[in-house]
Amino acid sequence: MPALYLSHGAPPLADDPVWPGQLAAWSAGLPRPKAILVVSAHWEEAPLALGAVQTVPLVYDFWGFPERYYRVRYAAPGAPGLAESVRTLVSAPGTPVQDISHRGLDHGAYVPLAEMYPAADVPVLQISMPTLDPVRLMDVGRKLAPLRDEGVLIIGSGFFTHNLAALRSAGRGVPDWSSEFDDWGRRALADRDWDALLDFLNKAPAGRYAHPRTEHFAPLFVAMGAAEASGELDAQKSVIDGFWMGLAKRSVQFG
Repeated sequence: MPALYLSHGAPPLADDPVWPGQLAAWSAGLPRPKAILVVSAHWEEAPLALGAVQTVPLVYDFWGFPERYYRVRYAAPGAPGLAESVRTLVSAPGTPVQDISHRGLDHGAYVPLAEMYPAADVPVLQISMPTLDPVRLMDVGRKLAPLRDEGVLIIGSGFFTHNLAALRSAGRGVPDWSSEFDDWGRRALADRDWDALLDFLNKAPAGRYAHPRTEHFAPLFVAMGAAEASGELDAQKSVIDGFWMGLAKRSVQFG
């Protein structure tokens, strides 16, 4: 299976006239996964934690939206076997793995998956980001890489640019900091400049504007690590690009 980094949008993504179809077309072109492992920008927990091991209610981790967005359901099967595999691959002396199985999928997981696998018939496991350090997250991805050979689709779910506070004061259209960062990221990926991506806050124009906190770019490095360990880091392509409400929705497939 490939490893993915996708921009996941917010609950209103389902109402967009274009983006849901792009996500659906992407999944239709992939081999059918036996299970899905999601690392979402919306769950930081150390040490690394396993969530939604069994089917449990979703986490509606957003505020101020119409009531209908809080009635969305995505009852994908749990993946206890995958959870045990993750525990085996990631745990080591001094680095335990937590079990927070009562925590459901957050919107970084279920919002895109509802468009990609609407039948909710593929087992899904969500794990936390134990750090925001790109180098350490790549190492997490490397440890998870063997799962790809078992038919597990590894998804890092974030947003290629993400500064909601600056967006509110930017007016309509795409702000310069979002378009400049997206163009830099596109070129860095095309040039396979992995060192620049790892140091994106210092190397990218408007890096600290595009990501005042880095949690939405961080899942990219898990996907990169999972691809690197299989020798497929260079086999990457942007599958979705463009902007949504001023934010870059660039999404990348490795392998």
